Amino acid sequence: MLTWGEDVEVHALRERGWSIAAIARHLGRDPKTIRAYVNGEREPGRRRSVADPLGPFTDYLAARFADDPHIWASALYDEVSKLGYGLSYVSFVRQLRTHKLRPHCEACSGVRGRPTTQIDHPPGAELQWDWFERRRAPWGNTAYVLLGSLPHSGRVRGVLAESTDQPHLVEAIDGVLRRFGGTARVWRTDRLATVVVPGTGDVQPSFVPVAKHYGVTVQPCPPRRANRKGSVEASVRFVCGRWWRTMTAATIAQAQGSLDRFLATVGDARPRPWPDGRGVGRTTVGALADAEPLLALPAAPYPAAVEVTRPVDVDATVAFRGNRYSVPPGLIGAELRLHHRLGTATLEVCSAAGSLLATHRLASAGAGQLVRTPEHRAALEGVVLGGLTSDRPCVRKGNHPPGPAALAEAARLLGPAGREVTVDLGRYAELAGGDR
Repeated sequence: MLTWGEDVEVHALRERGWSIAAIARHLGRDPKTIRAYVNGEREPGRRRSVADPLGPFTDYLAARFADDPHIWASALYDEVSKLGYGLSYVSFVRQLRTHKLRPHCEACSGVRGRPTTQIDHPPGAELQWDWFERRRAPWGNTAYVLLGSLPHSGRVRGVLAESTDQPHLVEAIDGVLRRFGGTARVWRTDRLATVVVPGTGDVQPSFVPVAKHYGVTVQPCPPRRANRKGSVEASVRFVCGRWWRTMTAATIAQAQGSLDRFLATVGDARPRPWPDGRGVGRTTVGALADAEPLLALPAAPYPAAVEVTRPVDVDATVAFRGNRYSVPPGLIGAELRLHHRLGTATLEVCSAAGSLLATHRLASAGAGQLVRTPEHRAALEGVVLGGLTSDRPCVRKGNHPPGPAALAEAARLLGPAGREVTVDLGRYAELAGGDR
């Protein structure tokens, strides 16, 4: 295809007497192309019209899309190839998109491109929740982070947890609320199975006492409407991109401290416009959040029971929240269950069958303390000292041939073939003299 400028040059050179071959060499084009433009068979800027390879199959494809709007293009290609379509799969997909034969499915399309509106969030009216998890955390396990976001101001706070079950969720919620200094009147969540009954919009019966404890109502997002909690979704992107990717912590306790500092400094310093155009210039997330009227929190968290499983180390201790707690000796390597009820200052250590083995006072998370009872200390010292000896060590490089007991056992195992042959020289001499 020639451009308009090349078409003008072709006709000008032809008027000067240039041959078709000379013009083609001058422009670097095929002589047949130059001849077509000279003879007026083609127009500049318009490609030569060719037959549509997909044209004979459009009615069949439309019928197949009526049968199944989500049928794979590769399956359709297999079908039309048997009907006479001769081009490649790549050409088939390109022509399929050009003809726009696949019908639009509104239920399966995402929110991108749909009309949107700005949802009004009065101060202190709503608090949005969401988990995000990252595998291969620096401490070796999956990192679970619960984020809470106030959509009016954009303030976000987060707590790292070991699991996403309901007790850990309740503990993380209380941690986020303590960092906010209060709670909004409505909690907005997606359809978490620990909060909402799957397949319905009803709150889980086991979560109802939690909401009553904090004096809030729970409103799940409508199905497939993630933009209804867009504030916390944006907070997840912000925390993942600005904090998680550059975090240098090696433990959960260090990561929690790093997250708290990041959200209180960088997170609260983000600029925001004044709501409803009030004020001059711009304000910050922290300033807007400080003015939000939040409900007061109860003195103690909801008494959910957190349970984890931990192995016993060689020093007869188990690890929990950055501290170690003693157990009776003789359980090295065993998996024990640790119970902690929120709001209490004790930790219960139980066997796999549920028998109570020890009860400890709970140390501050991440303090690195070793909590050992006097009874466990005395029992462990007895076991350790009882295993000590004052005997000299064995001589490992000495000569130790098989003893009588070993030789006898070897002869028994070998049978007649293992008996040692004894030669009597006197008898041998008598036999030799008789032969003379």
